[in-house]
Amino acid sequence: MAVSFLARDVSDLCLGKPPLRSLSTAATVADALAALKNTDESFISVWLCCEHEKEQELCRCVGKVCMVDVICYLSKEDNLLSPSSALNQPISVILPKDCSLVVHLQPSSSLLEAIDLILQGAQNLVVPILPTKRSGVSRRKQHLKASSTVINSHNGGEFCWLTQEDVIRFLLGSIGVFTPLPALSLDSLGIISSDVLAIDYFSPASSAVGAISKSLAQQTSVAIVDSDGTFIGEISPFTLACCDETVAAAIATLSAGDLMAYIDCGGPPEDLVRVVKARLKEKSLEKMLQEYTVLSSCESLHSAFSSSSDEESPTRTMTRSGRYSRSSSYSARMVRKAEAIVCHPKSSLIAVMIQAIAHRVNYLWVIEDDCSLVGIVTFSDMLKVFREHLETM
Repeated sequence: MAVSFLARDVSDLCLGKPPLRSLSTAATVADALAALKNTDESFISVWLCCEHEKEQELCRCVGKVCMVDVICYLSKEDNLLSPSSALNQPISVILPKDCSLVVHLQPSSSLLEAIDLILQGAQNLVVPILPTKRSGVSRRKQHLKASSTVINSHNGGEFCWLTQEDVIRFLLGSIGVFTPLPALSLDSLGIISSDVLAIDYFSPASSAVGAISKSLAQQTSVAIVDSDGTFIGEISPFTLACCDETVAAAIATLSAGDLMAYIDCGGPPEDLVRVVKARLKEKSLEKMLQEYTVLSSCESLHSAFSSSSDEESPTRTMTRSGRYSRSSSYSARMVRKAEAIVCHPKSSLIAVMIQAIAHRVNYLWVIEDDCSLVGIVTFSDMLKVFREHLETM
């Protein structure tokens, strides 16, 4: 039964999926930034189009970009000095070099083929949207402005993309097919990876930029730990994607732990903003703030830039529920929960699947009762278990 279930067409997973928001390879980083700020989607697809010999324009998705790509790019030392010049560079400078992250797939392809592509490294599967009476290219043309950097249609049609989360959701809807696999624990399945990206709480946030970029490519996160290896929280690409480009100033000046607090609460704390301002002055990067004032429509970073204060050290506690609450001496009101979602080695596979989907994350941190970090479990790890289970049936 499981084999026949996974033979279903991927078009079944595309129902109701919106058409891709797209940019061409002729776009600049600034074009990508503007597109990301004007959409609710986390990623923008990037397409390469060329004229075919039969005078037909052929387009292919060559990658995707998100706000995290822009932020990590602007956090580089050379770009900190002149953000405006950096933003005028072609989009190729922030486009991931790994072309296997985005793969085209036909609607008639099987779910099993989709899972195999994901296990080979694909993050997004680009699938044509089958035309219906109520859909068509005209909707796409009305949705986006026509320009040299915006693509109104791809090979005369529309596309959506499927993610690892889409596949996990689909499997969860028929999880009984795979009994007794869903009830087994993570440690018994052997899917907890100890190869995690981690950084010490007091390390400079700038030293985590490489790890952040890598975690984005892996669809995971960067763990924040103390000197004893206790899990404190995370710097999540999914959280960074909700920020704007001005957070590059915080990355250049704060510690990893303070950056976690800076991005974790729907707006930077005023005291940390003042710390950022003071340290930018120390590094002679005031011009960076002036350029951001012009480039960014977000006022959160600039609103508190009227004074500075001494840096104070935060303290953290962990609640029994497994979420991490954070209290700090730099703000009496600053008590908030971290976004890090955790589980335990004895958690069942189905419980972890539900937990990840409920919180819209592709991974869960695995910790012991004493808060020590055991490892991480990802959607890719889960899909590998389902795929191996089929071979034993």
